[in-house]
Amino acid sequence: MTDRIFIKDLLVRCVLGIGAEERREKQDVLINVVLFSDLAKAGKSDRAEDTVDYREVKKEILAAVEGSQYHLAEALAERVADTCLANRAVQRVQVTVEKPGALRFARSVAVEIDPLALERL
Repeated sequence: MTDRIFIKDLLVRCVLGIGAEERREKQDVLINVVLFSDLAKAGKSDRAEDTVDYREVKKEILAAVEGSQYHLAEALAERVADTCLANRAVQRVQVTVEKPGALRFARSVAVEIDPLALERL
């Protein structure tokens, strides 16, 4: 599957982390998603109903994340992946969850998951 839709740098605010300081209040988290889908029909028809409604996917991600209180970025990434895969047009997803400023001297820390990749089986 080579057709992809990218949602880049979706800024969300949620509680994410292990330490008490991290869990005290919501923090900025960046989410990047690659949605794998067959886009050939949409490319030929030029009809919105033949593709992934990425606005709807974004709304579903926001609904799933903004009230969340995960300890690990890995768990948050899995939740985002499950949300994306619930869309019938999405066949595979890659999710990156990034915590800006999580480490001193580093711009950010990120985890990336690909729940349907063969190496995870």
